[in-house]
Amino acid sequence: MTDSPRLPEGYEISTDPARIDAERVHRWLSTDAYWALGRSREKQDRAIEGSLNFGVHDTASGEQVAYARVITDRATFAWLCDVYVDPSVRGKGVGTALVAAVREELRPCGVKRIMLATHDAHEVYARLGFRPLERPDQWMALVEG
Repeated sequence: MTDSPRLPEGYEISTDPARIDAERVHRWLSTDAYWALGRSREKQDRAIEGSLNFGVHDTASGEQVAYARVITDRATFAWLCDVYVDPSVRGKGVGTALVAAVREELRPCGVKRIMLATHDAHEVYARLGFRPLERPDQWMALVEG
Protein backbone atom coordinates (compact mmCIF):
# COMPACT_ATOMS: atom_id res chain seq x y z
CA MET A 1 0.00 0.00 0.00
CA THR A 2 1.31 3.46 -0.84
CA ASP A 3 1.25 6.52 1.38
CA SER A 4 -2.06 7.25 3.05
CA PRO A 5 -4.19 9.95 1.47
CA ARG A 6 -3.76 13.26 3.25
CA LEU A 7 -6.43 15.69 4.30
CA PRO A 8 -6.67 18.84 2.25
CA GLU A 9 -5.06 21.87 3.87
CA GLY A 10 -7.33 23.53 6.40
CA TYR A 11 -8.76 20.35 7.92
CA GLU A 12 -7.74 18.11 10.81
CA ILE A 13 -8.86 14.74 12.15
CA SER A 14 -9.54 14.16 15.82
CA THR A 15 -10.53 11.12 17.86
CA ASP A 16 -11.29 13.29 20.89
CA PRO A 17 -14.89 12.45 21.87
CA ALA A 18 -15.35 15.96 23.28
CA ARG A 19 -14.91 17.40 19.77
CA ILE A 20 -17.73 15.38 18.21
CA ASP A 21 -20.70 17.60 17.39
CA ALA A 22 -23.32 14.99 18.33
CA GLU A 23 -26.22 17.18 17.24
CA ARG A 24 -24.71 17.69 13.78
CA VAL A 25 -23.81 14.00 13.42
CA HIS A 26 -27.36 13.01 14.35
CA ARG A 27 -28.83 15.47 11.86
CA TRP A 28 -26.56 14.25 9.08
CA LEU A 29 -27.24 10.59 9.66
CA SER A 30 -30.93 10.66 10.57
CA THR A 31 -31.92 12.86 7.63
CA ASP A 32 -29.39 12.19 4.85
CA ALA A 33 -27.75 8.76 5.30
CA TYR A 34 -29.74 5.90 3.74
CA TRP A 35 -28.58 3.45 6.44
CA ALA A 36 -29.62 5.63 9.41
CA LEU A 37 -32.70 7.56 8.27
CA GLY A 38 -34.93 8.25 11.23
CA ARG A 39 -32.39 7.07 13.83
CA SER A 40 -33.28 8.64 17.16
CA ARG A 41 -30.95 11.08 18.86
CA GLU A 42 -30.84 8.84 21.95
CA LYS A 43 -29.77 5.85 19.86
CA GLN A 44 -27.16 7.92 18.04
CA ASP A 45 -25.76 9.24 21.31
CA ARG A 46 -25.43 5.66 22.64
CA ALA A 47 -23.69 4.64 19.40
CA ILE A 48 -21.22 7.49 19.76
CA GLU A 49 -20.61 6.66 23.41
CA GLY A 50 -19.81 3.01 22.65
CA SER A 51 -17.54 3.63 19.68
CA LEU A 52 -14.17 4.99 18.61
CA ASN A 53 -15.17 8.24 16.89
CA PHE A 54 -13.38 10.25 14.22
CA GLY A 55 -14.27 13.80 13.34
CA VAL A 56 -12.85 15.98 10.59
CA HIS A 57 -12.84 19.64 11.52
CA ASP A 58 -12.24 22.86 9.64
CA THR A 59 -9.13 24.28 11.32
CA ALA A 60 -10.26 27.91 10.87
CA SER A 61 -13.79 27.61 12.28
CA GLY A 62 -13.54 24.39 14.29
CA GLU A 63 -16.71 23.23 12.54
CA GLN A 64 -17.05 19.48 12.08
CA VAL A 65 -17.31 18.55 8.38
CA ALA A 66 -17.13 14.74 8.46
CA TYR A 67 -17.61 11.80 10.79
CA ALA A 68 -16.90 8.09 11.08
CA ARG A 69 -17.17 5.66 13.93
CA VAL A 70 -15.60 2.30 14.59
CA ILE A 71 -16.87 -0.51 16.77
CA THR A 72 -13.78 -2.46 17.81
CA ASP A 73 -12.04 -4.51 20.47
CA ARG A 74 -8.79 -2.76 19.40
CA ALA A 75 -7.15 -6.16 19.08
CA THR A 76 -8.66 -8.40 16.40
CA PHE A 77 -11.68 -6.84 14.70
CA ALA A 78 -13.27 -3.54 13.74
CA TRP A 79 -16.51 -2.47 12.07
CA LEU A 80 -16.34 0.87 10.26
CA CYS A 81 -19.70 2.58 10.07
CA ASP A 82 -21.56 5.88 9.88
CA VAL A 83 -19.00 7.42 7.52
CA TYR A 84 -20.44 10.76 6.48
CA VAL A 85 -18.96 13.80 4.74
CA ASP A 86 -20.87 17.07 4.67
CA PRO A 87 -22.00 17.86 1.11
CA SER A 88 -20.12 21.18 1.24
CA VAL A 89 -16.74 19.40 1.33
CA ARG A 90 -17.42 16.30 -0.77
CA GLY A 91 -15.04 15.74 -3.65
CA LYS A 92 -12.05 17.26 -1.83
CA GLY A 93 -10.61 13.99 -0.53
CA VAL A 94 -11.87 14.47 3.03
CA GLY A 95 -13.70 11.12 3.16
CA THR A 96 -10.83 9.15 1.67
CA ALA A 97 -8.38 10.70 4.13
CA LEU A 98 -10.80 10.02 6.99
CA VAL A 99 -11.06 6.31 6.20
CA ALA A 100 -7.28 6.11 5.76
CA ALA A 101 -6.90 7.68 9.21
CA VAL A 102 -9.17 5.00 10.67
CA ARG A 103 -6.96 2.33 9.11
CA GLU A 104 -3.80 3.97 10.46
CA GLU A 105 -5.27 4.42 13.96
CA LEU A 106 -6.10 0.70 14.17
CA ARG A 107 -2.88 -0.62 12.62
CA PRO A 108 -0.73 -0.39 15.81
CA CYS A 109 -3.42 -2.34 17.72
CA GLY A 110 -2.87 -5.34 15.46
CA VAL A 111 -6.40 -5.28 14.05
CA LYS A 112 -6.26 -7.51 10.98
CA ARG A 113 -9.84 -7.17 9.77
CA ILE A 114 -11.85 -3.99 9.32
CA MET A 115 -15.31 -4.66 7.95
CA LEU A 116 -17.87 -2.31 6.49
CA ALA A 117 -21.01 -2.33 4.42
CA THR A 118 -21.80 0.09 1.64
CA HIS A 119 -24.51 0.46 -0.94
CA ASP A 120 -22.81 2.96 -3.20
CA ALA A 121 -19.17 3.72 -2.33
CA HIS A 122 -17.31 0.54 -3.27
CA GLU A 123 -14.77 2.42 -5.42
CA VAL A 124 -13.86 4.80 -2.60
CA TYR A 125 -13.15 1.97 -0.18
CA ALA A 126 -11.38 -0.17 -2.82
CA ARG A 127 -8.81 2.62 -3.30
CA LEU A 128 -7.94 2.15 0.38
CA GLY A 129 -7.52 -1.62 0.16
CA PHE A 130 -11.02 -2.83 1.02
CA ARG A 131 -12.35 -5.64 -1.15
CA PRO A 132 -15.47 -7.81 -1.31
CA LEU A 133 -15.58 -10.78 1.04
CA GLU A 134 -13.87 -13.82 -0.44
CA ARG A 135 -16.39 -16.15 1.17
CA PRO A 136 -19.59 -14.22 1.87
CA ASP A 137 -21.37 -17.54 2.36
CA GLN A 138 -19.44 -17.95 5.63
CA TRP A 139 -20.85 -14.75 7.14
CA MET A 140 -24.19 -14.51 8.88
CA ALA A 141 -26.20 -11.77 10.54
CA LEU A 142 -28.88 -11.70 13.19
CA VAL A 143 -31.27 -8.92 12.24
CA GLU A 144 -34.09 -8.14 14.64
CA GLY A 145 -36.93 -5.73 14.19
